[in-house]
Amino acid sequence: MLIQTLLRSTVPVLAVASLTFLSAAAAELPSKKYLNLATVKTMVAAAEAEAQRQNVQVTIVVVDENGNLLFLERADGVSINTLQWAQKKARHAAFYRAPSKDGADAVKNGNTAALAYPEFFPGQGGLPIIVDGQCLGGIAASGAKSEIDEKIAQAGLDALQKK
Repeated sequence: MLIQTLLRSTVPVLAVASLTFLSAAAAELPSKKYLNLATVKTMVAAAEAEAQRQNVQVTIVVVDENGNLLFLERADGVSINTLQWAQKKARHAAFYRAPSKDGADAVKNGNTAALAYPEFFPGQGGLPIIVDGQCLGGIAASGAKSEIDEKIAQAGLDALQKK
């Protein structure tokens, strides 16, 4: 009888305490931005327009903050190796939250040990996608001169800022 009385009075208290804890925990969850399909399409359209304006054919890649492929497009006649290079540039930008040109500059300055870093790629043309201080991924182009590849990626970023 004493056990039944204790159970009757303890169970409701535990239930209320559990609900209070869960609602407090849920209220503290951070909100996270991400790259949705509409945003990726907007960025890619701007990058394509810049490639056309530059009169070059390139591969364009967008990855999420973990380096997972969200978009890949290889223009007609572009070398097959640009598929890998564009992905490496975009992943570098996402992982290191910095342009892939920084990787190229590091190696040029003698930091060859950086070549062993995960997802490190020493080639210009990849840029991080940063919104409100949060890295959402990377965008890259490959197939033209490195400076032009970066301009194409920058056009994609600029479209995101206008959106």
